[in-house]
Amino acid sequence: MNDKRVIVAMSGGVDSSVAAALLHKQGYEVIGITMKTWGFMEVGGAPKHESGCCSLDAIFDAKNVAHSFGIPHYTVDFTKAFEEAVIDNFVDEYFNGRTPNPCVVCNRKIKWEELLKKADSLDAKYVATGHYAIVEYNSTLSRYSLKYSHDQKKDQTYALWGLTQESLSRTLFPLGGYTKEEVRKLAEQFGLKTAAKPDSQEICFVADDNYERFLRERAPDIVDKIESGDILYHGKKVGNHRGIPFYTVGQRKGLGVTLGKPVYVKKIDQESNTVEIGDKEDLLESICVAQEINYVSKAELEIGEIVFGKIRYNDRAAAAEVIQADEKQIKIKFLEPKNAITPGQSMVLYDEQGFLLAGGIIEKNR
Repeated sequence: MNDKRVIVAMSGGVDSSVAAALLHKQGYEVIGITMKTWGFMEVGGAPKHESGCCSLDAIFDAKNVAHSFGIPHYTVDFTKAFEEAVIDNFVDEYFNGRTPNPCVVCNRKIKWEELLKKADSLDAKYVATGHYAIVEYNSTLSRYSLKYSHDQKKDQTYALWGLTQESLSRTLFPLGGYTKEEVRKLAEQFGLKTAAKPDSQEICFVADDNYERFLRERAPDIVDKIESGDILYHGKKVGNHRGIPFYTVGQRKGLGVTLGKPVYVKKIDQESNTVEIGDKEDLLESICVAQEINYVSKAELEIGEIVFGKIRYNDRAAAAEVIQADEKQIKIKFLEPKNAITPGQSMVLYDEQGFLLAGGIIEKNR
């Protein structure tokens, strides 16, 4: 396997463009790969002019950057794998009253699993992306660790907790030591077409950010069978919901009830087909349970250990005590209650130095 050959996932954005350029400047034999994972015709919600991840514009931008450095570039069709691993999971989770994070699934199942297969076929040791994160090897623990990037505002380790030790051993994150502003300046210095390209904001395959539209178009047969149910406020019925897939914990708008004050979705109960709402303080919880666990920078956690947990991408890591930790489940208690702990999202744990210890999918508290 060629130690100097690296597959770079190029989305057509400024981050992956600079990642490829930096590795090229460092002497790596770079091969650019743009992953075609979905199309607007299949997922709907397309604007009049296609842009963003997986669009023709994105592919052409990536190809343009690669060719400007003399880097070979290929577009690879991962549509089938993406649909099965990411889109189907996204739909299933909503229909089960949970709120998924498809980026976590995509990173684990597509960006790394499929890219590493492609790297093997091209005799490349490494894969690289434009994520803001740092990989280090801890010789004392004989483990690869994942750490906060230099730019903590742009840090993307939260969505990378599912990476295995094997994946991390073959991963390069060229942007881990840079801020976003520095990356844009580098793009200008390199003369990249993508230097001023704005960041994508929403889930890539829901371009209009309308999850209800997506679910209705994606699975109309299932949607037709969805039954309305009760909306409960402190145990009393105050309205009817449109179907549990169309609500998420913490939601305030579009509830269809008027109580003269802001209220929020507190709990979604698939078994009783009810949506429970409450006041803002009703959303505060201390206990968080996660399953589908992956240990990253450490092989285990100790009961009573103080960690710092995030429960959503833009969350602030907060101190918590480990109550239970094994291969299947981690249970923590936040020292101060957290707002809207949402089943289906990820619980990601760090230490004081910013090393990602472990992560998992948040389960409903019983």
